Amino acid sequence: MSVENQSIENTSTSTSPPINELHQHEDSIEVTNETPSLDVKPVQSLDGTDEESTNQDQDWSEDQPEDDDDDRQQEQRSNLFQKSVIGLLLLAFIVYVIVDSITTGNVRSIIGSFLEWIEDNPIPGFFAFMIVYFVATILFVPGSILTLGSGFVFANAFGLGPGVLIGSLSVFFGASSGAIVSFLLGRYLLREWVKGLTKKYAIFEALDVALEEKGFRIMALLRLSPIIPFNAINYIGGVTALSLYAYTLALIAILPGTVLYVFLGASAGSLADSASSGNNATVTIIVVAVGCVFGFAAIFLTSYYAKKELNRVIDAREATNSSEDERGDVESGNAKAPKASSGNIEVPVASQ
Repeated sequence: MSVENQSIENTSTSTSPPINELHQHEDSIEVTNETPSLDVKPVQSLDGTDEESTNQDQDWSEDQPEDDDDDRQQEQRSNLFQKSVIGLLLLAFIVYVIVDSITTGNVRSIIGSFLEWIEDNPIPGFFAFMIVYFVATILFVPGSILTLGSGFVFANAFGLGPGVLIGSLSVFFGASSGAIVSFLLGRYLLREWVKGLTKKYAIFEALDVALEEKGFRIMALLRLSPIIPFNAINYIGGVTALSLYAYTLALIAILPGTVLYVFLGASAGSLADSASSGNNATVTIIVVAVGCVFGFAAIFLTSYYAKKELNRVIDAREATNSSEDERGDVESGNAKAPKASSGNIEVPVASQ
C-alpha cells in the first residue's frame, strides 16, 4: 500500500464516529406519543386589556345603541310630523290668500277696514300696522296695498311729511321682521317647497355662489331690482348659501321703494283732503308731482343699475365656469383644437 492510501484511510477512520457510541445514543432517545400541553393565555390588546373582556364590552355596546337609535328615530319622526303640520297649514293659508286676491277679494276688504281703524287710532295703529305687515309678509299677502294704505292713513292723521316718515318706518320694520322670519322658514322648515319655487326664478341658481362670496351686495341689488317679488326673495334666499347676517343687512335696500310707495299713498291722501276742505290744492299738486317725478326717476335709475350689475355678475360667473371646464378638458386630454382666423374665415388647426 502506498503512502497516499494510508493517509486516506487514516483520515476516514478519524472522522467517522465509533459504532458503539451510535448505539448508545439511539438507546438514550425515548419516543413518546403524548402531545405537549400548551398554556393558552388571553390575548392582550395594544392598550393592555384582555380580548375576552373587550369582546364582552363590544357585545354590551352593540346592544346599547339599538335602544338609542330607536329613541332617536322616534324623536325624528315626531319632529318631522310637527314640521309637516306647521308647513302644511302655512302653505294652505298662503294658497288661500293668493287665490282670494285673484277672485273674491275678501282679504283686500279686511285690509281696508284695518286701515280705517288706523286712521282713527294713529299711535296704537303704528304698532298694529307693523304686526299686520309682519304677518302679511310671511303669508305672501301683496305688500303694495298695505304700503300705499300706510301713506294714506298716516298722512291723514299726521300730515304729508310726518305721515310719509311714520308710514315708511312702520312698513320697513314690519316688512324686515317678516322677511327675516320667512328666510328662516325657507331654510329650516319649508326647504323642499322653496326649492320648487326657485325653479321659477333661474337667476338664483346662477347667483348662488356669488351670494356666498358677496352676499350683501348681490342681495341688495336683488332688492333694488324688481326682477323677483319681495315675498319670493325672502323664502328663496333661505335655500341659498347666503348668510343670515348679510341677508339682514341687505334689507336696507328696500327703503327707496318703500318711501316711494308710502309717498304715493300719502300724496293721494293729501290731494283728497285738500279737495274736500275746499282749499287751493295747487301747492299740494306741485309738491306731489315733483316728488313723484324724482321718486320714479330714482327707482328707475337704481333698478337699471341693479340689473346691469346682476348681469355683470352672471356673465363673470359663466366665464369662470367655462374656463374651469376648459381647464378640465385640457387636464383630461380632451382639449379642442385651436382655430386660426384669417380675415372672416376661421381655419381649424390640427392638434399635434
